[in-house]
Amino acid sequence: MLYSLYCSNRMLAKDIKTGTIVVQNGAPCLIETINVQSPSARGGATIYKFRARNLVTKNKVDITLKGTEGLEDADFKKREVNLMYTEPGQVHFMDTETFEQYSIAADDVADEMQYVSEGLQGILALIYNDECVGINLPATVELKIAQCDPGVKGNSATGRTKPVTLETGAQVQAPEYLAEGEVIKVDTRTHEFLGRA
Repeated sequence: MLYSLYCSNRMLAKDIKTGTIVVQNGAPCLIETINVQSPSARGGATIYKFRARNLVTKNKVDITLKGTEGLEDADFKKREVNLMYTEPGQVHFMDTETFEQYSIAADDVADEMQYVSEGLQGILALIYNDECVGINLPATVELKIAQCDPGVKGNSATGRTKPVTLETGAQVQAPEYLAEGEVIKVDTRTHEFLGRA
């Protein structure tokens, strides 16, 4: 299936952030992670390595650019939505302004959905050709610890961590002293514990 992309402007590698949708080989790709490698030699160029997801094929795409190179910014609409409900194979969202409903395959948003709790604000649906092709989450979310080993008193100063299962089923590494029922902040891009809420 071919999509025509209208490119609004070119972005330099240094200006591309996670969550940006760019055009790579004629397809819209969502930037998921960025790795910057600074030069060790004089006159060397900074290298930007992007891990992206092709929003049409859903395949992972690796893109490597020098700081002076760039990509076209894809012409997408971002609409704020709320989670309506999930069913086997599908997730349904509603536009908070127009009340228009969007559905997307559950597999396409499986990574994001592990951080979506009921009533989460700030979810953006990525609309392309009037279809929802992905979602962007807030950079941080607050979730309750549903299950973990008991907290160890006196260990608050150590850097040791343990796996905790959150109310949405996601698992993250968190400090040993945390207990079930506590609410923590998690970075949705790096899956890292950020602190107590």
